[in-house]
Amino acid sequence: MASNGYQPLAGMSDILPPEIRRWQQIEQVGRRILEAYGFDEIRTPILESTGLFERAIGDSTDVIEKEMYRFTDRGGRDISLRPEGTASVMRAVIAGGSDLADARLYYFGPMFRAERPQAGRKRQFHQLGAEAIGEPNPAADVECIALQRHILSAWGLEGFRVELNTRGEPDDGPAVAEGMRNALRPLLGELCDDCRTRYDKNVLRVLDCKNPGCKDVLASLPPVTAFMGEAARSYLDEVCDLLKLLDIEVTLNPRLVRGLDYYAHTVWEIVHDALGAQDALCGGGRYRFELGRRSVEGVGFAMGLERVLMVLASSSTPAAAPPRRVQVYIATQDPAAFRENLILAQALRVRGVNCSIEMRPRTLKKQMRAANLAGAEWVVIRGEQELEEGTFLLKNMAEGGQEALEMPALMERLLNAFSIR
Repeated sequence: MASNGYQPLAGMSDILPPEIRRWQQIEQVGRRILEAYGFDEIRTPILESTGLFERAIGDSTDVIEKEMYRFTDRGGRDISLRPEGTASVMRAVIAGGSDLADARLYYFGPMFRAERPQAGRKRQFHQLGAEAIGEPNPAADVECIALQRHILSAWGLEGFRVELNTRGEPDDGPAVAEGMRNALRPLLGELCDDCRTRYDKNVLRVLDCKNPGCKDVLASLPPVTAFMGEAARSYLDEVCDLLKLLDIEVTLNPRLVRGLDYYAHTVWEIVHDALGAQDALCGGGRYRFELGRRSVEGVGFAMGLERVLMVLASSSTPAAAPPRRVQVYIATQDPAAFRENLILAQALRVRGVNCSIEMRPRTLKKQMRAANLAGAEWVVIRGEQELEEGTFLLKNMAEGGQEALEMPALMERLLNAFSIR
């Protein structure tokens, strides 16, 4: 259906009050936990060279072949809206050189994929992601899994499960691909058209197919670890041992490969039954990213915030969006008092008090109703009598009492009430 010009494009949404406060709340909680683990925020461009994503993600992945928002700009450059965050962060790390050699970085922001919109999957979606730069280390992988679980739990999610696998050493790739093709060759006729194409172009992508018929076929295959060297299996064993040490329960899933080509060693997904058949809530893994002659290694994860909020909303007692906190509401009874009330509002705001003031001429009854709806803790009222006496009427909304105060005493009372000096 064509847009009438007043609605967002299909697969893209406005986030309006009061719902936006729910987003702000999970972002604040996420930032607090990420910084407790020693991560710093990074912000990267929404537009990048298409070649960055082709090299990082793999030119035979669904993201590149089917889902990129891709353009040619006025200079003839091939550019794309970012479909995920890791490639942009890795580009920034490589550009930053030694200053970011062991960086711990996180990001919030919109990503874009031109896929069919459905519940929890939009064309513009938002991710929280984290990347810990450094050489392969099972302990770093486990820390990332623990961090991701910590954030989900702090958001109030319950009932999620962690599934774990390995993509093996980078040098294992050819042997794994050959072993998977040999195992799949007698079963090609039972696979979907997409998987038969993937068999030749990128055989591991077959394991990522969501087609129920293909899933049944794949259940008979040997695990990818059967085609890997001892180093890869030992690395996975160490990850599992450290997860047990931290009392983190995981399920080994031999079909889990994740859909992007830059992964090596540990990969994981966190799943939740509330999402239905496509139950992946979020995930992550260890990777090696190469750009020209330079490379960077690390481990990280990404979480789609729309899917997180969808699961939270499905709980038996979904949390309401937190109300906007109004500490002081200033009501004007006499038009002549408005200018001084405006001065008072600004004086409170610059001192850190959350303050609302009515800009339109309305009755005191309507203003008091607005103060109640806003959850104001105090109301300052100024009418003709207060103006003549040089005072302000201060009302405690919780206790109901009120008193007339001059400006210095009023400021002191309110700043003390909110422990502001």
